[in-house]
Amino acid sequence: MRASAYLGDLGGLSAHRRLVLSDPRGTGSSAVPEDPGSYRCDRLVDDVEALRVHLGLDRVDLLAHCAGANLAVLYAARHPDRVGRLALITPSVLAVGIPVPGEVRRETARLRRHEPWFPAAYAALERVTAGTGTGADWQAIAPFLHGRWDDTARALDAADAEQKNTEAAAAHAGEGAFDPDATRAALAALSSPVLVLAGEVDLNSPPPALAAYAGLFPRAEFVVQSGAGHFPWLDDPTRFVATAARFLA
Repeated sequence: MRASAYLGDLGGLSAHRRLVLSDPRGTGSSAVPEDPGSYRCDRLVDDVEALRVHLGLDRVDLLAHCAGANLAVLYAARHPDRVGRLALITPSVLAVGIPVPGEVRRETARLRRHEPWFPAAYAALERVTAGTGTGADWQAIAPFLHGRWDDTARALDAADAEQKNTEAAAAHAGEGAFDPDATRAALAALSSPVLVLAGEVDLNSPPPALAAYAGLFPRAEFVVQSGAGHFPWLDDPTRFVATAARFLA
């Protein structure tokens, strides 16, 4: 539930495909709804369908990042005949119920052990995965989400507070939002080609979990982008665009 501005042009993907970026309700240029319950992920599926109808397209190629993937797969499950290709970029696994053990996150984090910020960030991560993390600890692990903790990464992280609707984010996975068993069954019958792209060092959506995610689809391609974190179009735009453009071509 963050304004789509954070995606930019996806590292230059706009040179290959027309990008239509949707601000989820209550973010960016979209209005705040009267009913906060409509922020729930499953209730946003109708917004995606309304956008498709508005654009006059019989089928759309969907590209979704992080929690947006929850919405994308719910849409694909409900409207499989409207999806041409489905690209899931470092996706959240909530909608499909794939567990990510704390040790998998810590093992992924240890790939960064030579970074100068690692000791403090890893100590915070241990508290977070133990369930005792504070707000400061969650902020301290931000470098683990980026392949490079540079000025660009820091700016993206800082913009989160302004671009995200925290009330909407809290409601995204509210009670009743997801039915993983039903969604997995629907995705097993999806005929559309699917790309699941993982970042090698992504703490949020580690490659082992995303390999399992790709296995839910009959026609999935699983790609791990070397050296990338949760935002692969920033870490290596050339490699990301080459992968995404080839898949969407």
